Amino acid sequence: MNDSIINQNTIDFITSLPMVLHRTLDAIMPPYRDLFQEFGVTEQQWRVLRVLWEQRHLTSSQISNLTLLPAPSLVGILDRLENKGLVTRLRSKSDRRQVHIAITLKGQELQEKVMPRVQSIQELNKKNFSTEDWIQINSILNKFLSTLKEGRSHAK
Repeated sequence: MNDSIINQNTIDFITSLPMVLHRTLDAIMPPYRDLFQEFGVTEQQWRVLRVLWEQRHLTSSQISNLTLLPAPSLVGILDRLENKGLVTRLRSKSDRRQVHIAITLKGQELQEKVMPRVQSIQELNKKNFSTEDWIQINSILNKFLSTLKEGRSHAK
């Protein structure tokens, strides 16, 4: 096959929404990954910490829903965060089957170090777009997401 010839199927693949989203994410994530690595957390651990910094404590299922991390994967992620002293597990007094995950003081201290830098990265990402463009990007992606979810719920 001649590498210089790209057929329509290849173009369709390259321009497909999943590929565009993958390339976009690959372009956006390196500064975040460098920051997470500097502070010794993975992207998945970061997602858990990020929601706990806002909520202070949540159940595992709430964390799973908010971070889009599957519950089986979340168990190991929480174990590692607990071993680092960043979160703690608190068993509910009213329902002993329910466990809340809470941010620790050490986890809060990490927030104070990391969040200003995360906000700087986010501002750098935004600066190449007008406010209107940024709103439109988010609006289109959210519309696409809600349309897909709605379509899947009707298909059941």
